[in-house]
Amino acid sequence: MSTLKSTLVWLAGLSLLIQVAVAALPFDWFGDGEMPTLAPMLDQSKPAVVNIATRSHVRVQDNPLLNDPFFRHFFNIPKQQPRQRTKQSLGSGVIFDAKKGLVLTNNHVIQRADEITVSLTDGRSFQAELVGSDPATDVALIKIPAENLTALPLADSAQLRVGDFVVAIGNPFGLGQTVTSGIVSALGRSGLGIEGYENFIQTDASINPGNSGGALVNLRGELVGINTAIFSPGQSAGNIGIGFAIPSNMVKQITDQLLEFGEVRRAYLGVQMQDITEELAQAFEIESGRGAVVTRIVKNSAADEAGLEVGDVILSIDGITLANADTLRNTIGLLMVEQTIELEILRDGKEKTLTATVKETQKQVHQGPVHPKLAGATFGDIEESSPYFGKIAGIMVYSVKRGGPSWNAGLRANDIITSVNRQPIESLEDFKPLAHNGKELLLNITRKQRAMFLLLK
Repeated sequence: MSTLKSTLVWLAGLSLLIQVAVAALPFDWFGDGEMPTLAPMLDQSKPAVVNIATRSHVRVQDNPLLNDPFFRHFFNIPKQQPRQRTKQSLGSGVIFDAKKGLVLTNNHVIQRADEITVSLTDGRSFQAELVGSDPATDVALIKIPAENLTALPLADSAQLRVGDFVVAIGNPFGLGQTVTSGIVSALGRSGLGIEGYENFIQTDASINPGNSGGALVNLRGELVGINTAIFSPGQSAGNIGIGFAIPSNMVKQITDQLLEFGEVRRAYLGVQMQDITEELAQAFEIESGRGAVVTRIVKNSAADEAGLEVGDVILSIDGITLANADTLRNTIGLLMVEQTIELEILRDGKEKTLTATVKETQKQVHQGPVHPKLAGATFGDIEESSPYFGKIAGIMVYSVKRGGPSWNAGLRANDIITSVNRQPIESLEDFKPLAHNGKELLLNITRKQRAMFLLLK
C-alpha cells in the first residue's frame, strides 16, 4: 500500500512539473506536435546582438639603458623611436537604439581601444565611435553609422525572479554568435569586487570569454541584462555555471546619463558608514546584517541638510532594505543627481523617516600646468562615493583625453596614483608640486586592484 501511495505521489509531482514546464515554454507543445524550441524568439533577437573587435596600440617599455645617452654613445647605439605593439580583443554588444545606431557593451570590451569595429549578423561591418562609458559599472555606449538595424526591447529587470528562464547571446571565444540558456540563479549580487558598483543578476547560462557585452534575454526576447563577468576559481578561464549580468534597469540609468552628459554624474549623500556587526546590532537592538551606521556627516551635504546625525542607523532607502554599508554606497551611487529619496533610520531606538535630495559629487580637480606627459588628464582627491575611498591613499585620475600625451603614456581614467618618484601622496596638494618637477615621472598606480609602475618621459 505504501508503494502504491509513493507511486501516486511521484506521478502527481511529475504531472505538476510537466504543467509548469509547458506553461513556461514559448510554444504550443501539444497543439500541433512540434518539438519545443526557442528558435522563433531567437530569430527576432539575434540580429540585435553584434560582435565587437577592438584594436589598440600599446607602447613597449624599452630597457632603461637604451635611453641613457652615455650608454648609447659608448656602444654606438642609434637613438630608437618608441616601439609599439598592436593588441586585439573580441567581445559582444547589443543594439539599443536602431534609429540612432546606438550599441551597448561593457566598458572593459572597448577601453583603451584606438579602433572599434562592429560586425552585424547580416555581414555588414562599421567603425564605431565612443559616446561615453562608465568604468564603475562597466557599461559603455558606442555608435555606428548604420541603417536597417534591429534593437532589443528593454525588460523591467525589477520583475525578474530566481528561477526565470534566460538566454545568453554573444560571441564566446571569437567563434561567432552563440546562444546558451539557463535560469536566473540569484539577484542583487554585490560585494564581489568585480566592479565599483554592483547589483548583478547571477545566471547559470554559459557566459564565456567573448560573451562580455552580449545580451541576456527572457523568453519574450526582451533584454534583461548585459553579460559582463564569470566566476572561475583558480587559473581556469572557463565557465562553471556562475555568470553575472548587469540588470537592464541599471543599464538604462547609466545610458540616460551617458547620452546626456557623456559620463555618469554620481549622486552624493555625504556620509561615511560602517557595517552593523553583532556587537553593534545588540547595542542598537536591531537584527544583525541590517542597515549601516553613520560615522561621519559631511558639512552642507545632502545628509547634513536632511538632518542625519552621527550614530543614526540607515535601514532603507525608498523602501529598499539595506544589508550593509556597501549596499548603501551602491544604491546612492546609482541615483540621479537631484533625486529626492526617503531614508528610514533608527535613532535612539526609534524609527524615523527623513527626506534627502542627493547632490552631485564635488570633485576637487587639478587642471593646471603639469608635466608634459600628463597633459590631457584631470586629477582630484578620491571622492567619498568611490569604492576606493578610505581604502587607498592617493589621488584619482578622473579623465584622460583619448590620443593625448597622458593617454599615449598609458594613463587611464579611474587610475589611482599612490606615489610620484617614489614619494607617497595622499591628496591633490601632495601631487601638485611633484607633478612639475624633473624630466621623468615614475608613477605608482593602482588599476582595478592591481599595482603597477608607469614611467613618463
